[in-house]
Amino acid sequence: MDRRSCLKRCLFLAMALPSGGAAQKSTASTTASSGLRALRTIRLDTKTAHVQGIDTDGKHLWVTSVDRTAQKGWLQEFSLPEGRLQRTVEVQEGERYHPGGIAADDDSIWLPVAEYRRSSTAVIQKRSQRSLELESEFPVSDHVGCVAVNPGQVIGGNWDSLDFYVWDRQGRLLQKLPNSSGNAYQDMKVRKDELVASGTLSGGVAAMDWLEVSSFRLRRRLLPGNTDRGLPLTREGMTAFGNEVWFLPEDGDSRLFVFEDPNAAH
Repeated sequence: MDRRSCLKRCLFLAMALPSGGAAQKSTASTTASSGLRALRTIRLDTKTAHVQGIDTDGKHLWVTSVDRTAQKGWLQEFSLPEGRLQRTVEVQEGERYHPGGIAADDDSIWLPVAEYRRSSTAVIQKRSQRSLELESEFPVSDHVGCVAVNPGQVIGGNWDSLDFYVWDRQGRLLQKLPNSSGNAYQDMKVRKDELVASGTLSGGVAAMDWLEVSSFRLRRRLLPGNTDRGLPLTREGMTAFGNEVWFLPEDGDSRLFVFEDPNAAH
């Protein structure tokens, strides 16, 4: 998703990450403030459009992306660790063609599909992990750019996540409140009692946050830095898997960056 100053080069020290083939071992390290340790980099074997969100079950990587010119949005499935494309489905519905940050839950994948403009409309889709087919959806009177799910709720962030929404699984609005973190979240996940969310701060600085899921109070923040192409690691797709965090910040020749988080809750 476009954001304020998203494409400006960060003032932070850029990371020197490799650009080799699938499952290449990374020898780079993050900035000292991040606390993350680079593990590996996986190059996807098929070019992507403008990446929006990612999630995984450890065997598959699901990716949403958008082509603004063609007005099409996609959900793709890649095999791991090869990074090989397995399936692609279009997810747009009329003027709503902008998928956002996604969340895998049990046998489903939840994703917003919105109009490509602020303060517009969206639908929250629930799709089958097995077939990627649409199972259900509910409408929202705002541009929703990312979602996360827990057993009873769907949590969403609007354009740049200026506001949080909380719905039940049928789409009934339970809560709306402002995001006080200053982070323009693009992808987020619920992990235990925390909302793990990533985006950029003012000036395009990459930031990854852990918030208390019940109150959205900020608990922890890391500043992962940039790729060797000068893009914030948290520019778009992010997921947390076990004690690892994964980023897919690049379009076209996309690379998946995998890090160990020593402070991850087990």
